[in-house]
Amino acid sequence: MMSTVPRRAFVLLTVLTLIWGTNWPLFPLAMRELSVWTFRTVSLFGAGSLLLIIARLRGLPLSIPRQDWGVMLLASFSYLVVWNVASAWSAISIPSGQSAVLGFTMPLWAALLSWLFLGERLSGRALLALGLGAAGVLLLLIPGLSAYAKAPLGFVAGLVAAVGWAIGTILYKRRPIAASATVITGWQLLLSSLPIAVFGLIFTDRQWFMPSSLTIAVVSYVTIVPMALGNLCWFSIVGMLPANVAGLSAVMVPVVAMVSGALMRDEPLGPPQLAAMLCCGGALVLSLLKPAAREPA
Repeated sequence: MMSTVPRRAFVLLTVLTLIWGTNWPLFPLAMRELSVWTFRTVSLFGAGSLLLIIARLRGLPLSIPRQDWGVMLLASFSYLVVWNVASAWSAISIPSGQSAVLGFTMPLWAALLSWLFLGERLSGRALLALGLGAAGVLLLLIPGLSAYAKAPLGFVAGLVAAVGWAIGTILYKRRPIAASATVITGWQLLLSSLPIAVFGLIFTDRQWFMPSSLTIAVVSYVTIVPMALGNLCWFSIVGMLPANVAGLSAVMVPVVAMVSGALMRDEPLGPPQLAAMLCCGGALVLSLLKPAAREPA
């Protein structure tokens, strides 16, 4: 088989899968003391500032062309604002691994939107990959039906997060921004923290206190690794791959999230989850690889 994508994309995908997959069980730890709004404001603002500082130290221009600000703001709101608030809300309402599965139905929405708005055709191979991905998601969802019945808003929030992420990805692919991935990611993270901070001031009690050392450590890790490094990997992958393939490339993240949830928080991990891993793995192989072309006789 021969890769259809740059080798760098595989490296970034591996890093992204590990750091995003192990991120989900940490959400409930961070939000035992902090609200969703505070947690996301701090992590987004901190990650965005860190990436822009790194870009400046590397000598990269921090300016964004004026004509790109519209798509920058729309994509930031659709992906980072909607995704970060809805996914965190979902993760504290239902088991974190199942919340990750709902959020990572994104590839299905991204493929559909890419076909509708970008004209990206879905080949038989792509449709089979989507089918396997959908089967994997379904296998992971079935054990969590009782949790969804008890916390329906957690289920809805997970799906809203997925759709918001897909829309943001499509916007970014349709109108690429003329700047480096580090600068784009930094600005989007920084901009997204502002409306979340405003919502937090409106909808939560303004009680100031010093969080525990565990909460500070978890928020710091989430800010630096999954938020800053993870989003930088993601925007780099999106820049290299078609939107539907980029979406499918993240299909293994909920598998890692399920395993992490089982190890860290005793969440369920049995035959349905193992079968889902095989489906998601097959979808990943089909989306990123293709048979090598035959040599002429």
